[in-house]
Amino acid sequence: MKLFRIARRGYVLLWALLAQLVLCRSGVFAGDGTKACVLAHETVSERKVLDRLEPLAFKNLTVESKNEKDSYTYVFQLCGDAGGVPGAGVIQKNMKTPEKPIVTNIGSYKATKAIGGSDWVMLIYEQGDKYDSHCQKEARKAIIMISCSKNTDVGALEVILEENERDTDCFYLFELDSSAVCPPVESRLSAGSIILIIIFCLVAVYLIGGFLYQRLIVGAKGMEQFPNYAFWVEVGNLTADGCDFVCRSRNRDEAPAYRGVTTDALEEEPEERDDHLLPM
Repeated sequence: MKLFRIARRGYVLLWALLAQLVLCRSGVFAGDGTKACVLAHETVSERKVLDRLEPLAFKNLTVESKNEKDSYTYVFQLCGDAGGVPGAGVIQKNMKTPEKPIVTNIGSYKATKAIGGSDWVMLIYEQGDKYDSHCQKEARKAIIMISCSKNTDVGALEVILEENERDTDCFYLFELDSSAVCPPVESRLSAGSIILIIIFCLVAVYLIGGFLYQRLIVGAKGMEQFPNYAFWVEVGNLTADGCDFVCRSRNRDEAPAYRGVTTDALEEEPEERDDHLLPM
């Protein structure tokens, strides 16, 4: 008995550890999801738009961009430290020296804006590191355009452009496909369809459960394994009789058919005389 208790406690402990590992990997204990983002102007509508992106939380998405002179790597994380840089939602790594890349914060999730439509969300991270000479040395800004793709959980991050030729309001533009921003699919099942599904499930449970009971408990064989076999046979017979009564055209109370009488039967038979049998 004591060994049984020890084994049971070990079994429960093992399941608890596995559950914690799964929760940690899924990000349940990693933070507060989209709540870590600080909206520049907190509104209920923007918070709802941001909450739609919850499935993308705690994921680092990386993309490489090359030109004739330089090679860059961009890292994006929703409401989290991209590449481990505190406060950075999007970072840029200049890979000119791969052993020690230059890291630039191009958008902070501490200054977030969220604009959404029926099947898209535009996420804006502001207050990144300031430009050295472009755009009047204003702070960098990253715009992530997230579009609906029903068959894609999280697509590949793409760099569209870096607009730094303006005097002000420069930005980095990224694109991402995800099913997280797709509108919810409404159920198209009617009330009648739901009722039919319920009836089908109940019938299936009745047949399978009755079959197992008849076979394993009662020990029935052959057709007797069918639940309530005698009852359903009687129902079938009564149904057949009812169908015969309703569908047959013959009248069951019909009088016997008239049969014609031949003329020979109508002729009088010759009278037999039995006078000779009388005593004289």
